[in-house]
Amino acid sequence: MSNVVIKVENVSKQYRLGNVGTGTLSHDLNRFFAKTLGKEDPHAKVGVANRLDTVDGRYVWALRNINLEICDGEVLGIVGKNGAGKSTMLKLLSRVTAPTEGEIKVRGRIASLLEVGTGFHPELTGKENIFLNGAILGMTKKEISSKFDEIVEFSGVKKYVNTPVKRYSSGMYVRLAFAVAAHLEPEILIVDEVLAVGDAEFQKKAIGKMQDVSRSGRTVLFVSHNLTAVEQLCTKGVLMQNGMLKMEGKVHDITSAYKQMSVDENELRRSGTRVMEFQEYKMTDMNGRKTDEVFLGDDFKISATAKAKDQIDFCDMTLDIRNDSNEFIGHVTNADDQFEIKKLNNGESMTIEVAVKNICFAPATYYISLWLGNSYGTFDYIENCIRFTIKQGDNFIHRPYPFDKRAKTVLQSSWQFK
Repeated sequence: MSNVVIKVENVSKQYRLGNVGTGTLSHDLNRFFAKTLGKEDPHAKVGVANRLDTVDGRYVWALRNINLEICDGEVLGIVGKNGAGKSTMLKLLSRVTAPTEGEIKVRGRIASLLEVGTGFHPELTGKENIFLNGAILGMTKKEISSKFDEIVEFSGVKKYVNTPVKRYSSGMYVRLAFAVAAHLEPEILIVDEVLAVGDAEFQKKAIGKMQDVSRSGRTVLFVSHNLTAVEQLCTKGVLMQNGMLKMEGKVHDITSAYKQMSVDENELRRSGTRVMEFQEYKMTDMNGRKTDEVFLGDDFKISATAKAKDQIDFCDMTLDIRNDSNEFIGHVTNADDQFEIKKLNNGESMTIEVAVKNICFAPATYYISLWLGNSYGTFDYIENCIRFTIKQGDNFIHRPYPFDKRAKTVLQSSWQFK
């Protein structure tokens, strides 16, 4: 296809495990002779076990048989768990490293933001680094000068633009690095999960700028664990798992598959006597439509069907809610609402529907665990079996998106002068 700007053909990347070298020839020779004599490595780091029986030549495939085409103007979201190969893929596309096998063809100028301060020289000032990065991207001095004021204004580091960047905080680093990459008009913009370093205001600006870049017809590759940002920004997505391309398609289909992947893995964490067990469960809006997204302040329902394998005289059901850090932050039970679950005979099923009102957790991803049991023990417990996302919306409060990551909940309030 004539509009394909990136073509990845049978690409694999292999890394060798362990220390390849110490950095100096003399130290490498000392290590070699120590190993030959059966002695400990004289240059092993403190706290690192020195195993003389370790087999040399062990390798790992970070990527395996990747085939992908990215067209001009596409905004591609790349999602997957840590270690799936996302960052390795971006490094290959940015030509930071070369593939072990396969070929990558790129048409156009690439600007990459793979980590904080990518391409910056710490001894140079912010102004000097802007011109240096522009030159690396192939921009003329005149072109860079025409964008200079806009870059500085966007980054918010105008006061420190003549200060060496080694004195910048990590947030200032990423602000300036992103501003340079986004404003110097590359045909292809590659952004890894570095925007998490910026504050809430800057993240909002960065997402808006990437949307402007994409609307201008340029190509964007975006890696993030923030599925809300991926869905907001991207038109297409790929899901990576264990160094392989598991799925490619519409961004909503990709994020849904990623969420389900996490749910499927967590379903294995199940315990209890199973004399009564869950058969089905789902999350819906108040009209009964299945969903995995709600807005701050919304109501939603959890519907669960359970079957008794013995006579059950009394039973309670609870919903435990945890965040992405596995912190236990919410609890709902029928006992608190004085709702009694009816007696069940052997083989009888029941469906319970519980409405959760005015959800007030800060926008993020959450997991619901389901529990059935009574004072004598647990019948069935499924950990993190329902995953959902809370978005800000505008029906609860009004403030810049996203929220301060330190906040776990959002409290309603009223204000007045006296």
